[in-house]
Amino acid sequence: MTSPVGAKLVFICGSALRGQPDHQNLRSATFVRSTQTAPKYRLHSVSDGWHPGIYRTESGGVAIPGELYEMTAEQYQHLKDSEPPHMYPETIELEDGDRAIAFLYPQALIEQYSWPDISDQGGWAAYKAGLK
Repeated sequence: MTSPVGAKLVFICGSALRGQPDHQNLRSATFVRSTQTAPKYRLHSVSDGWHPGIYRTESGGVAIPGELYEMTAEQYQHLKDSEPPHMYPETIELEDGDRAIAFLYPQALIEQYSWPDISDQGGWAAYKAGLK
């Protein structure tokens, strides 16, 4: 399979996962595989559960489950433009050592608002399913 010029590998771990309400924001990006991060990240429920917030940590990190997508430059720009405030793209490490772009959230804001840590609840989709 030949990747389009400007294609990016993007790790999704929140409301744009398959079966989640913002999946359409991926604009038919190519699903590559289910995967998870290296155990170097924490996951929080931000803004009263509106969306997840993930950040890298030097200690106490866990592997965050998600999905890997190949996106054209246009699909990536649309996703970037549709992300909630304060989220920013950053290269992350996956469990197998591969790297991908993910949208992270500032740890300082998570701590400032004391948003709940859901790192050990099986990922965003599992957390949201458990609220029903």
